[in-house]
This record gives sequence, C-alpha cells and structure tokens, in this order.
Amino acid sequence: MKDKGAINLILLQAQSITKNFGTKKLFSNVSFEIQDNSRIGLVGRNGVGKSTLLKIISDQESYNDGNIALKKDTNIGYLAQDSGLNSDNEIFSEMEKVFDYLKEEEKKMHALEEKLANPETDDYDAILKQYDQLQNTFRQENGYGYQSEIRSVLKGFGFDEDVWHAKISTLSGGERSRLAMAKMLLEHHDILLLDEPTNHLDITTVEWLESYLKGYRGALVIVSHDQYFLDKVVTEIVEINQHSSTHYSGNYSFYLEEKKKNQEVAWKHYEEQQAEIKKTEEYIQKNIVRASTTKMAQSRRKKLEHMDVLDRPGSDQGSVHFSFDIDKESGNDVLLVKDAAIGYDDQIMSEPINLDVKKGERVGIIGPNGIGKSTFLKSILGKIPMIKGTAQFGANVQVGYYDQNLKNLDPKKDVLHEIWDLYPRLDEQVIRNKLGAFLFSGDDVLKPVAGLSGGEKARLTLTKLSMENDNFLLMDEPTNHLDIDSKEVLEDALKSFAGTVLFVSHDRYLLNTLADRIVDIGTSGSTIYLGDYDYYLEKTTVTPVETEEKTSNVSEKKVQYQQSKEQQKQERKLRRQVEDLEKQLGELEDKNTAIQTEMTKDENLTSYSKLADLQKELDENKTQQDKIEEEWTEKSIELEDFNND
Repeated sequence: MKDKGAINLILLQAQSITKNFGTKKLFSNVSFEIQDNSRIGLVGRNGVGKSTLLKIISDQESYNDGNIALKKDTNIGYLAQDSGLNSDNEIFSEMEKVFDYLKEEEKKMHALEEKLANPETDDYDAILKQYDQLQNTFRQENGYGYQSEIRSVLKGFGFDEDVWHAKISTLSGGERSRLAMAKMLLEHHDILLLDEPTNHLDITTVEWLESYLKGYRGALVIVSHDQYFLDKVVTEIVEINQHSSTHYSGNYSFYLEEKKKNQEVAWKHYEEQQAEIKKTEEYIQKNIVRASTTKMAQSRRKKLEHMDVLDRPGSDQGSVHFSFDIDKESGNDVLLVKDAAIGYDDQIMSEPINLDVKKGERVGIIGPNGIGKSTFLKSILGKIPMIKGTAQFGANVQVGYYDQNLKNLDPKKDVLHEIWDLYPRLDEQVIRNKLGAFLFSGDDVLKPVAGLSGGEKARLTLTKLSMENDNFLLMDEPTNHLDIDSKEVLEDALKSFAGTVLFVSHDRYLLNTLADRIVDIGTSGSTIYLGDYDYYLEKTTVTPVETEEKTSNVSEKKVQYQQSKEQQKQERKLRRQVEDLEKQLGELEDKNTAIQTEMTKDENLTSYSKLADLQKELDENKTQQDKIEEEWTEKSIELEDFNND
C-alpha cells in the first residue's frame, strides 16, 4: 500500500488506438492510461474488441493507428490458456520455477556466508557489505516467504496439498487454466492483463481471487462479464465501442449510474439538435424561393451543411431487448418441496431439502459445485426421480425451464425453424421480429443451430422461453454464456416478470439484484436466508474478530453461568441459615415464655432456690438469644445484598 503522498507513476499511455480487421473497423480513438496502482475494468459489447485490445497492450497484436508509450522496464503479464506450463513438471515445482532467481540469490548468500565464516578471508568488510546488500534484496523480494506464498495461492485456487506432486499432464483443461493463473499471479508483473479470470471458478475461489487482487502490488486491467467481481476489484472503468472510449472513475455500479446520466444528457442534446435541424430545414424550404429571404435561407442551408450532426445515442450496435409475459396467473402456492433427498443411483448428495415458493417470489439457489443444484431442478420437474421426499406444484402453475447445458435445441435445424416449427401458424416476419429482439437478424436466422456459439445458443434458448408465456420459470445458470449487456437485459426482464422465478446461479450480481430469498444447499440439506446475496454473506461470513468475540462471549457467558450457579448456591445456603437461626430464636422465645410462667406459680414464688435456678436458665437463654440475633442480623443483611445484586 502506497503512502497518501506518494506519486502514482504512469506505466502505459494509449492514445487514439485504432484496430481494423481487413476493411472492417473493430474500434477507433481508444485512449487511456495505466498507472502503477490502476485497477481498470475494460467493458463493451461482445465483438467490440476488448480481448484484442489486451493483446495489443501485451504486444501480441498489432494496431493500425494511434500510439502506445510504455515506461522502460515495465513487465506485462497476459493471461492466456496454459500460459507457460510444462506438462511434465509437478504442480508445486512448476510454481517454484517462478522463483528460480531467488534460489540463485540464496546460493550466492550461502557462498558469501562460507567466506565470512573463514577467519583467513581477505577483504572481510567488502564481503560483509556485499552480503548485507544481497540479504536485504532477498528479504524485500520475499525470499524467506515465497514458498508460503506458493502454498497460499495454490490452496486459493483449489489445489490442496494432496495434488501438489501430481504432474500437470494429469490436470483437466479447467484445472490447467486455474494453475496458469496461479503461476501468473506469483510472477508479480507490473501490469497484469486478465481476460475473463472468473470463468470456470466456483464462488469460493472467485472470492479468494478478489481478496488477492485487492492487495496485488502491480496494475490490473480486467475484462470480465462478472459485474460483482468488477465491483469488488476495479476502481475505474474504460468503456470501448467502435468509435471511441470513455473513462469512468469508479467501479462497475458507478459506471452504470454515470453512463445512464450521460445517455440522458446525450439524448437531450441529440433531440434538441434534431429539433433545430427540422426547424432549419422547414425554414429553408419555405424561404429559399422568396427573393426577400433567399439569402437568409441559403445562409442557413450552408450552416446546416457544416453542422456536426450528433449520432443517435446507443446506436453503435444492436442490443438485446425482451420481456417475459404470462398467459394466466398461478395460485398463491407455487411449489412445495418436503424432505427431499437428491442424487443418482441412490447416492444421496443432499438431504433434507425443504422449500415453499409463493407467487411472485424470486428464489436463488446456491451451493458448492457437485452438490446437486441442477439435479434438484430436474427432480422438481420429474426428469430425475427424487430419492426421498416430494415436490408438488400449486394450482394453475405453468412451468418454463432453462437448461444451462442448452440441450433444449435441435442441432439439425436452423435458427428460424427452431422457433417457427413450434409456432407454425405465426407469420415468418413475426418470428423474425422476435428473433431480432435477441440479435438474430438478416441471414443470421438461417444459421444452423449446431454451428452457434454458446452465447448465441443461450439467446436462442431465451427466445423460446420468452414465447412460452409460463408463469413459473425454473432457470439453471441463466447468465452463463451471456455478455454483460445481455445479462443486464435478462436481469431487468426477470425483475419485471409478473410470475415466479426459482433459479440456480453462481452469478453473485444476479443473486444480489434479483433474489429476495437465498436457498443454500449443502450435504445436510437446505438453509434459507431471507434476503439477497449480500445478506447471505453478512449472515455466514465470520471474521477473526467476530470469532474471537463469539469465543469471548461464549466464555463470558459460561463464566457468568458458573458464577450465577455459585451465587444461587450461596443464596440458598444463607436462606437456610437465616431460617435455622429464626427457628432457634423461636424455640428460645418459647422456652423463655415457659420459664417466666413457671416463675409466677405460687409454689415457685415462695422458693428462693427454685426462682434462682429459673432465673439462671432465663439469663443463659437470653445470652444465647442475643448471640443468635446478632448472627441472624449478619446473615439477613448478606441475603438482602444477594437479592439486590
């Protein structure tokens, strides 16, 4: 962390960068700068060239116009698939290779130590000075702690100790990608370029990565469709489109708010200019033929010809626009799941799961990978039988299902007939218009389904779902494969949907903006949190301080309980003592009364010796009575103090 007064160094400046692919312009006039502490999120619609821009910055791709100035000796890291991994190496030793230079420094230090240990060494002072300098550098570069850092990063990416000596060749593609990112983080580049770093990571790993990147010593430039991740990590946004770039000094949510304000201003200026153009054109048309006004009309036409006409705001590219409608409303009770156990072949992954979904609710389901969240949705639909328990739909419930694997498409059809065959009575233009709302236009509708990208298949699946008009949507990872713009349109559509939504997602932004309840599924069943994802985090995240406080509170309560038990015991003892003393006093009082009665009898009044004996007994009783009364007073005061505490 830098001092408040420290000057931020500019590592890279990009000015008016333009990139063409053949005759097609990808983007132009892109300008920004990267400082040594930058946390930049690079955003823009799919296909605008965000990944290409990262390659240009890392000098892996050329550009057609503009200028990039890089500070001397600045080291740039670009995350690519399997970047620099040797398949024959073991996982831990591959990570250690990052620090080979430290091992060399350590060897030099040991050699100098041997010289210093030799009493006959010449130029001792010079060697000692060299050793001190080398040791200081070694310490600053984390020479004594790099292995601990390796262990921390590997565990953060889900590589536990039992796999550290496994060969990289045994890893899956996703695991290799994670390991490549781990290695790149350990390399400590001055500028780190990350392209979709959260792909294939579960929520736990993404949250660890967020925490790690916040403390990263270099600059970061990140392309990501994960809005929540961008909110947590970046502090500035650079939005690029075909014609320009815009800089925003804040995280992703700040960017959305500012962009909305900018668009409102842009629309106002655009509409004002359009009104002025229309008014000017009408004036020219009316006055150009009149001799008295023709010069004025010609002047205005000349002015109009030289006017810098504003582009229509937001017209740079098409955007998805759709909504979900319903044919009829369901009853208030939509879904009731009781004591469900889910799994395959009698192997239970989670139980018991209990869920009561009411009309209009948006319920988000989370849980670790492999726990059976997708299986749960399929079990509700009857696609996979529940091992135990029941799932029952309410009255008039019409269910629509979004499968994250996008299997609900026919690969033998083209885009147009995937929809038209379901609604053959609709006019072709109606189908084309519907597909156009999901960015399938012109010849795009004739593409074979088998050749579509993941994003295109997702949009086509959403097209089908939006036409079913169901009142209960079961959605499995609905934002997978979608770019940020499409995700935001989907979020808005689901928020304004008149029906009910039950969805599985690892997209924390969607969970935060849409869910009014979170269902956390684990091996011991379901736990329900009555709020969004941030509320769930608040209820489940325990900081070390909180742990200490809880431990302290438990200990304190335990002590208080023990103290209370001891006090109660002492109080009972005192009460018994007071009662016993009162009993003794009562018995003595009775005895004294009996003695005094004896002393008044005629036979005793005339017997001096008898009266003397009775008086002696009476005096002894009174002495004992005084002593007991004194003890009774002390104990009574103690008892009163207990009652007042």
